[in-house]
Amino acid sequence: MKREDLIYELTKIAVERLGSSVEPRIVEDLVTEIAKVVEKRTPDVERLDSPQKSGRVVVSAFGTSRPGIVAAISSTLADSHYNIVDMNQTVVQGKFAMVLIAEMGHGAIALTALKDRLEQAGGNLGVRVYAQTEDLFQAMHRL
Repeated sequence: MKREDLIYELTKIAVERLGSSVEPRIVEDLVTEIAKVVEKRTPDVERLDSPQKSGRVVVSAFGTSRPGIVAAISSTLADSHYNIVDMNQTVVQGKFAMVLIAEMGHGAIALTALKDRLEQAGGNLGVRVYAQTEDLFQAMHRL
């Protein structure tokens, strides 16, 4: 089974069982944890603990708008050796939202460490920041 198909099926089951009111981060963590167990027993499934072959991650941020959000997130990515390849951000009535695609560069840190750094950077500004592999993001949004 292809990795994206596995993630899609697991995400679909999790959303059906947990309902749409569950925070996306909880669903992502649950699906990632289950898929890792499956991967150990299924050698043809790609590893989930690192970005897919393209090395692309999707980063999203939400919160109350204030100066420095984009700078904090982009500098965290740069310090972690990830390059922003596409970005869209907006402010609507004082609410900030951003989605960006970043690629791993030479010497990039692991995705789990990147998530921690981004959450800390966002937390310092009162913004929620999420990061996930591009294929996990796509599979979760096929539902």
